[in-house]
Amino acid sequence: MSNRVVITEETINHREYLVTALFEGSRMAEVSCDAALEPSLIGNIYIGKIKRILPELGAAFVEIAPGKMTYLPLSEAGDALMVKQQRAGVFTQEDEIVVQIAKDAVKTKEPSVTTNLSIKGNALIFTAENKKLGISKKIESGKRKYFQSIFAEKMDGRFGLIVRTNAENCTKEQLTEEFDRLLYQFLLILQQYRYRTCYSLLYQAPSEYISRVRDYLGLRPEKIVTDDFGIYEELQQTFQEEPVEFYEDAMLSLSALYGLKFKLKEALKERVWLDSGAYLIIWPTEALTVIDVNSGKCFKGKRKDFYLKVNVEAAIEIARQMRLRNISGICIVDFINMDTKEAEEELIHVFKRELAKDTVPAVFVDFTRLGLAELTRKKVKKPLWEQITQE
Repeated sequence: MSNRVVITEETINHREYLVTALFEGSRMAEVSCDAALEPSLIGNIYIGKIKRILPELGAAFVEIAPGKMTYLPLSEAGDALMVKQQRAGVFTQEDEIVVQIAKDAVKTKEPSVTTNLSIKGNALIFTAENKKLGISKKIESGKRKYFQSIFAEKMDGRFGLIVRTNAENCTKEQLTEEFDRLLYQFLLILQQYRYRTCYSLLYQAPSEYISRVRDYLGLRPEKIVTDDFGIYEELQQTFQEEPVEFYEDAMLSLSALYGLKFKLKEALKERVWLDSGAYLIIWPTEALTVIDVNSGKCFKGKRKDFYLKVNVEAAIEIARQMRLRNISGICIVDFINMDTKEAEEELIHVFKRELAKDTVPAVFVDFTRLGLAELTRKKVKKPLWEQITQE
């Protein structure tokens, strides 16, 4: 079934959110809810001031505006751009450094920043530290060679370049136009940062919904639809080759048409029922997310593969729920115990296949000694349950 991207405002818990949702057929596969008055800072590039260095944690706190602190893992501070530095090769308090927001604040944790600057386009990403040409592994070998032939000669040691999966849908002319535009923006930062004052915003990333749509282009959505005319105009200008639609039915809102409020409510429930009658319990905690698989209303009968069938169904749904709820970091799953190694291997195969469908890197690690499945998913944005403030 076709993929669609829906962008509209919705009131949740008495607050206004801009909802960007990816639908695969009639099911909501991914969703992002951004508070209308609190836009995400991810992607913004600032000149910050180092306020504290914590060697024992391998981190530093960098102030990007008066009173606005961010967290910089020193492992993310390789070839940093320094505006002011007291000692060459050593970070010192009050040094001024160029950083980019990598992750939003989560609860009591400050936003995370990196010195590995990057500027994203629809098909390309420019990077500051890794100055090599990288091509998405999801692109087949023949096209990888094609992209290599286009961009290899453009690499001059000042930047790195990543060719995204979305590049498969672009013409050579579109790729060249985007390359030139991003190169101009990237070089402008490199030319100006030494002469700008502390706390300057060197680069403002596109709106969050623009970034989300870019991530979805590789899935070739049938259309991108919104009922906000300002957003519609920005989408048309940014994605000129994509099918963008303005929804204006006064009798039925776009949110109601896609059942967004109901689907969001379902995505926040602790219990998720499976077709077999089994169910999942999803417990988010500060450190990790725990998912328990229960046989529930299933009838075991005489089927020898009963537990495998339930676990496979659960694995498929867990992979879907991780995308939908944006469950990130460490995730522990307690499957129903199975009798054979063969059954476990089949479950792992299904789980890896389903996780590979995610637009965010998600990995099955292994079963622990206690028989618990350990997963990881890259942290980029707050999980859904934190995006929507509970009151």
